Amino acid sequence: MAANTKFSGIIEANEQKELLEFTRRLAEASAAVIRPYFRSGYQVELKADESPVTAADRNAELAMRELIEHTYPDHGVLGEEFGSYQPDARYRWVLDPIDGTKAFVTGTYLFGTLIALVKDGRPVIGAINNPLMGDYLVGVRAGAWLNGAPVQVSPCRRLEDAVLLSTDHWSVFTHQNGPAYERLTRRVKRYNNWGDCHGYHLVATGGAHIMMDPVMNEWDLMALIPVIEGAGGRITDWQGNDPVGGLSCVATNGELHEAVIHTLNPLD
Repeated sequence: MAANTKFSGIIEANEQKELLEFTRRLAEASAAVIRPYFRSGYQVELKADESPVTAADRNAELAMRELIEHTYPDHGVLGEEFGSYQPDARYRWVLDPIDGTKAFVTGTYLFGTLIALVKDGRPVIGAINNPLMGDYLVGVRAGAWLNGAPVQVSPCRRLEDAVLLSTDHWSVFTHQNGPAYERLTRRVKRYNNWGDCHGYHLVATGGAHIMMDPVMNEWDLMALIPVIEGAGGRITDWQGNDPVGGLSCVATNGELHEAVIHTLNPLD
């Protein structure tokens, strides 16, 4: 099992301030597109993987991409809906306009926009924005802030005292060791499916101690790394390895991480 690997990308203070301000602009631009669609008349389409997509997803991503290309034409972009642009650029923005589209299309509040800035292959800024609640959570190497106020993970040393969240219980049985996972869900104090980016938001702000997804894409994952680590937590793939390049995710308050990984990946 790999040791905890803090994200190693480095940006200078003046550059970080500018890019943080721009990240907030991206969140505001996407939120302005998404809000009018919520619980309104729109068509839900199914993509090749059977996941839903709407005009809100597509138009929010387009708004962010246009702002990036206008402001930083040398930066690359990877978005869930429109793919990759300038993939070899030193700076790349990784975007998921609506993380939790299944929640969005049912009129549920538990979704958000994920925005990450990746430098030299490592995420240096990550943001989770809830366009309905106006909650903007951003993380960098030095810390994490919710609406400008610093946040941190909540202490918890025993699985029996922990709050565990996930997006979809049964998907674990398809992609990882389902019985081991189910043993974990029965061991913790409380288990809820408050999933997608909302679950990671809760870990970073102290409302929960563990959040995980058995399968992830790059646009689902990159923004979470600075947020969780900036809040003092730990994030890896399902087996405890570096999350960058991984296809799954486990985020914890840090104190519980080794116990969670061992429980998910029993040796017998």
